[in-house]
Amino acid sequence: MAARTRYAPDRGLSVRMTATMFLLGLVFVGFVAAIIGIGAATHASDAVIVLFAVVLAGGFAIGSLFYSDKIALSTAGAKEVTAQEAPELHGIVDRVCALADMPKPRIAIARSPLPNAFATGRNADKAVLCVTTELMDRLTPAELEGVIAHEMSHVAHKDVQVMTIASFLAIVAALLIRFSFYGELFGGGRRSNNNNGGALPILLIIMGVSIAVYAISFLLIRLLSRYRELAADRSGALLTGQPSELKSALLKVSQGINRIPTRDLRSAEPLNAFFFAPAVHLTTGGGKKSLSQIFSTHPSLERRLAELDKVQQQLNQAR
Repeated sequence: MAARTRYAPDRGLSVRMTATMFLLGLVFVGFVAAIIGIGAATHASDAVIVLFAVVLAGGFAIGSLFYSDKIALSTAGAKEVTAQEAPELHGIVDRVCALADMPKPRIAIARSPLPNAFATGRNADKAVLCVTTELMDRLTPAELEGVIAHEMSHVAHKDVQVMTIASFLAIVAALLIRFSFYGELFGGGRRSNNNNGGALPILLIIMGVSIAVYAISFLLIRLLSRYRELAADRSGALLTGQPSELKSALLKVSQGINRIPTRDLRSAEPLNAFFFAPAVHLTTGGGKKSLSQIFSTHPSLERRLAELDKVQQQLNQAR
């Protein structure tokens, strides 16, 4: 959670994070048990594939954790800027960091028609905040402050570390699916050593288990990701005391994204998990959950606006 900062603690986030990690742990234990159960009929080369997938996934996870800032900035085509190059942006970040009592991140700007922002980094001392030129042009200073407070909440709540750990199992499963597919494609489909001539190839069994594990892990991670966005909205609005400005920013960003052609949004999809708002066409209507909402990294715009209204009511009652 938000250690050594003034961001409001979120018990709901703590409960959901703990529950998600617990469920992912259960899935991991089941995954390991399934692999061990298959182990008696597994060739040594198959066991090597499983071990290699675990080691490679660990490498990906560590690399993602330690180099998430460089990867994200490179993907966004962003450039770090000094206080002399972007004095107004630096001034807003200075105010948010003073309010939150946390270190100032490195600041970058991406020249993009997409109005958006993101913050990443393995900890507050290594964090980087990036905003697009379109976001700065579209928002007022107060609205931009709300967006930056939201993004810095992700840093304060250690979201990069949490999501990296949560994604480890899904990475392992995804690698095993790929390795098993190519193993069956080029290895001729080795069969188990029991006497049943109709036994399924070992790698196909591993692939089936991995697909199930990946699907479960993916849905749990998406669920956690959506709540973390709501938590960042809430804690950012409480920090600035201006939920209405964050609401206004969300609406303006939504309008800006909706004007961008779908083909252009696809190029920004790799950063969706980092973005203030996803690079997809957003709507405020419709209460029913669609399949796209279940798979989304962010809650619906309607949900985010409704939660910010609750924060405004809470602040009004406290006054």
